[in-house]
Amino acid sequence: METAAVRVVTFGEIMGRMATPGFLRLRQALPGSLDVTFAGAEANVAASLTLLGAQGVFVTALPRNPVADACVASLQRLGIDTQYIIRTDEGRLGLYFLEPGANQRPSQIVYDRAESAISLTAGDRYDWTAIFEEADWFHVTGITPSLSRTAADATLVAVQAAKAAGLTVSCDLNFRKKLWRWEPSVSPRELAEQTMRKMLPHVDLVVANEEDCSAVLGIHAAETDVEAGSLRVTNYTAVARELAKQFPNVSKVAVTLRESISASHNNWGAMLHCVENDQSHFAPTEGDEYRPYEIRNIVDRVGAGDAFAAGLIFALTCPELSSPDTAVRFATAASCLAHSIAGDINYSTRADVEALMKGSGSGRVVR
Repeated sequence: METAAVRVVTFGEIMGRMATPGFLRLRQALPGSLDVTFAGAEANVAASLTLLGAQGVFVTALPRNPVADACVASLQRLGIDTQYIIRTDEGRLGLYFLEPGANQRPSQIVYDRAESAISLTAGDRYDWTAIFEEADWFHVTGITPSLSRTAADATLVAVQAAKAAGLTVSCDLNFRKKLWRWEPSVSPRELAEQTMRKMLPHVDLVVANEEDCSAVLGIHAAETDVEAGSLRVTNYTAVARELAKQFPNVSKVAVTLRESISASHNNWGAMLHCVENDQSHFAPTEGDEYRPYEIRNIVDRVGAGDAFAAGLIFALTCPELSSPDTAVRFATAASCLAHSIAGDINYSTRADVEALMKGSGSGRVVR
């Protein structure tokens, strides 16, 4: 008898993504045409999970207009359950403008998301009882609470309701220093820490990139210089241990490890730390040694962390992939492939990911 697909709910903002074609700068491309898609961290996770074979459910608030209709339709075409999306007369669809980087020029993102529908919608507007009734897992990030006090409060209500309903809860810290402006008397970093420390006591799995724990929680990895692309990866075990010490409810901590040689060339890997047995698992490896993927021609790195989170959730809820070592290998391979796909969403299938896990990374044509 076939096992029912795991049902994962994600909650957050989805935006219009306005990207310059090719590698043009915004001042080159405008006036002119931009490539328009729809994207947002939590929607990206729901999409990737659905494409891998899970049941992705995306919850958000969107305005009542034809552009938001197109946004919802784009999610539905991927198979995402959108029945709990609130349509409202308050607020707008947020936007972000992407200028893709290349070589030594970094990518640039310009946000235009003030007064978006989700930032104005209170947590009690969502029917969390119905949303979580048949769900297994709930995923949020630190991006949605960065938008407004209302959005932060709604995210806290959501994680509390998910835990009360018996779901496993994951949170990607996802610190965005350009956001977190809704309390002018507090710096973005301090506001992020104050807010996320209220949320993390309700979380089972914490996902972070190589600098999130430092930026949000003040937990630093020794001998690491993220700006210089120099990471001492083994020191992230100490970061995970300290995070679990501060939040005893956390059972697993995952950290993506990006070494940025240039905008086009990154080394990519990850760690999954299991609190119960105090073991850290790194991927990818060669023998017993950590050997990151060398990604030398990045197509689009935006959304790679979301691809990792989705891959990890999928693996941990899939019996044949759920061992910590296999799960982090699967998630790291999934997110590696995401670097080769234009747009925020990782269109890789489970078969694609497992092929890379088994060493099929040459890029040869499959005929």
